Amino acid sequence: MTNNERLAGLLFPDIDKTPDYYENLFPQRNLKEGAKVTRFAPSPTGFLHFGNLFTCVTAYKTAKDSDGVFFVRVEDTDQKRKVDGAIDIMLQGLSVYGVQADEGVVAESKEIGEYGPYYQSQRKEIYQTYAKALVEQDLAYPCFCSAEELDEIRTAQENESTKGYWGKWAKCRNLTIDEIEQKLADGSTFTLRLKSPGSSEKKCFFDDMIKGKIEMPENVQDIVLLKSDGIPTYHFAHAVDDHLMRTTHVFRGDEWISSTPVHLQLFRVLGFKPPKYAHVAPIMKEENGGKRKLSKRKDPEAAVSYYIEQGFPQESVNEYIMTIANSNFEDWRRANKTEPIEKFPFSLKKMSVSGALFDMVKLTDVSKNVISTMTAQTVYNKTLEWAEQYNKRLAELFK
Repeated sequence: MTNNERLAGLLFPDIDKTPDYYENLFPQRNLKEGAKVTRFAPSPTGFLHFGNLFTCVTAYKTAKDSDGVFFVRVEDTDQKRKVDGAIDIMLQGLSVYGVQADEGVVAESKEIGEYGPYYQSQRKEIYQTYAKALVEQDLAYPCFCSAEELDEIRTAQENESTKGYWGKWAKCRNLTIDEIEQKLADGSTFTLRLKSPGSSEKKCFFDDMIKGKIEMPENVQDIVLLKSDGIPTYHFAHAVDDHLMRTTHVFRGDEWISSTPVHLQLFRVLGFKPPKYAHVAPIMKEENGGKRKLSKRKDPEAAVSYYIEQGFPQESVNEYIMTIANSNFEDWRRANKTEPIEKFPFSLKKMSVSGALFDMVKLTDVSKNVISTMTAQTVYNKTLEWAEQYNKRLAELFK
């Protein structure tokens, strides 16, 4: 037995499975060539933001247009932030606008599909199995640094260009097996860190499906993979999950671009083929002659529920989303006035690199056009349905 195998046994005495077990349990999907597998991976922490809906629609459309799979995975490892009922609210919000998961979490307490469980909180053993394998390969190690020690490192790095737990600052990286065993015997708690193979002299390259080729410094940080309670960080969990759920394309906000070198490195050390990334620019709003992100604190229209409450038909919102998602949608709509929106040839290459601008006037104008194509009976039915929930007095006048 090597020292690394001995260490892995000390750190994970209860893990008796291997990565091969899960590779066989969750095989490659039997889909046609070119089919894309995308996902929506919310945290159960609040309402559905318009930006989430926008990103989700692009992921859903990409999967559906390729006869692929769209699934929902709930990233709930941080139980302290969990809001009861949040997932049902999000799923209902998506459903209103025609986004229905093929697989995964389809209601707060219901999952379908063969690649689950789809709640990260129920996948602890899977993450620890892959973590144990990394330790065996000398690609991960336990870190016993206290919060105070980590603060001391940060203070000492004030004048350093590259900050964080890496290189000479990685105090626990070179502990011997005997030193580690003694700390464990003393009851010391630990996090598990990646032993990064990155170099500050090298670059990381990747082709973003929206923004094109991106070049960034390679990751050198020995990031935390498992917290002291054995629960994974987002970085580690998403790499394991996207691999085992056979995700091909990941749609997420462009604030995650800075983390992509970390994620690509994780896929590499784990021996996984990385998914393709599509980083979606935030929805912007004009203010005082400038632009800012659509804010859930400042803007009521940031909440998807707002459009339902204001009486915008879901068809109008879907049409509007396509106008800001693809620059050629309006031309297509003028040439295809009666075609269902599903026939539109959505393209990631037509998405805005810098961020689409939200425009309530434009949404209202789009909605006017959509309503004008409806029959009088449809308008009556939709108005009555809305009034019965949001304007009882108006509903009474309809009867």
